[in-house]
Amino acid sequence: MDPGKLPQSLHLYFVRGGRYGEDVEFRVERTRDGRSFDTRRVTAVQHGAVILEMIASFHVAEPGADQQPDAVPSLSLEDARAKAPGIEYADRFEIRTRPGDESVFALPPFWIRTRAEIEDDPLIQACTLTFMSDFGPVPVARPAGAPLTPGAAYAASLDHSVWFHRRFIPHAWHRYEVEQRNHSDSRGLVLGSLFDLDGVLVATTTQEALWRL
Repeated sequence: MDPGKLPQSLHLYFVRGGRYGEDVEFRVERTRDGRSFDTRRVTAVQHGAVILEMIASFHVAEPGADQQPDAVPSLSLEDARAKAPGIEYADRFEIRTRPGDESVFALPPFWIRTRAEIEDDPLIQACTLTFMSDFGPVPVARPAGAPLTPGAAYAASLDHSVWFHRRFIPHAWHRYEVEQRNHSDSRGLVLGSLFDLDGVLVATTTQEALWRL
């Protein structure tokens, strides 16, 4: 990649489930290299089967307007409470949620940061943001009345998109707000917004999840 081009967005489909602890081959196609934008297509293969397809865009920094709508936080960092240590990846991420949240999931809105500093590399930081942004959308996408009890329903991410707006510092606190925009045909669609401690919009996400009760 041209080091002068930073991640602009990515759009991926989870084609089939992968297996933890087993090798994954990533095949990268150089779709286009332009003066302002580069595009890459990535296919993840495990045991000869495609498990993920992604297209990612990279953009050279350009001068221009810098604006965003005002947003009132639905959960302040001062009011948030530490999530139970039993949550997945708790050894790598610190999460604070609403008082009284007893679920085993990271249920937005919540505050999140890495426990360790991540190297100052925009690509590594974008990968970290993408990983973090997958916490929360699936439970928000559930149909009304669906329980959050493990095993009570089948739920899985179908596709996920991220738009990178501004600099992201993984070990700094960020607030993740996620709202459901639709649920039909056993699929729930959500829209997410990741803000830094000053309320600056760092990234926007969308995800569609399959829910079968």
